[in-house]
Amino acid sequence: MGVVNILAIETATPACAVGVRTTGGLEVTRVVDGRRHTEALTGIMKELLDDVGLVPRDVERVVVDRGPGLFTGLRVGIATAIGFSQALGCELVGVSSLEMLAGGAFDAGVRGTLFACVDGRRGEIFVQTFALDDDVKALDDARVTTASEVVATWRPTETSATFTGDGVERYRTDFAANQPATIFDQLVPSVHAELSLGAGRLSEEFVSPLYLREADAIANFATRERPQ
Repeated sequence: MGVVNILAIETATPACAVGVRTTGGLEVTRVVDGRRHTEALTGIMKELLDDVGLVPRDVERVVVDRGPGLFTGLRVGIATAIGFSQALGCELVGVSSLEMLAGGAFDAGVRGTLFACVDGRRGEIFVQTFALDDDVKALDDARVTTASEVVATWRPTETSATFTGDGVERYRTDFAANQPATIFDQLVPSVHAELSLGAGRLSEEFVSPLYLREADAIANFATRERPQ
């Protein structure tokens, strides 16, 4: 696919982030903290498009973080992306928050084994392992677990590893106490990485949230089926 105007939406964490990349290579991103996804998202989208001199109909592809992450945030982000795509006829692409964390670390120069961790609340984290070398390669599937389990699984290998994501920050003591671990601070999945990932993937007709937990999926079903 050739170079196109791309809009990226990230709402998997308490922050709300948006990015725009133009055909001319201009890129702007913005992050708003405070779990105000519903109130902030559309306003940030408009501001960023204005900043780069685009109107909504100029966007040819919208990329959205499909999770895992906060249930409400994912629902808002994905619904907005789908609505934007359908209303304006632009392409739709989904990427995962864990891929974005890995991409952000790679762009910052991190190499070797990386554990991307998103805070899942309830004492759990969503995690996926990546190898960062000449590129970013997933070594396993995303899963829900605990910080102590990740540390216990990794520690016997006695090899260096890097941990990143807001799941690491929430359980920083568990990760920091185990050497030779390195923590790469990255509380919000990289929107720059999201734009890059989304630019190289095939478009989709529909993007579904990656919940990983049955309870979240059930909650989503109940929300959709509630009588109006």
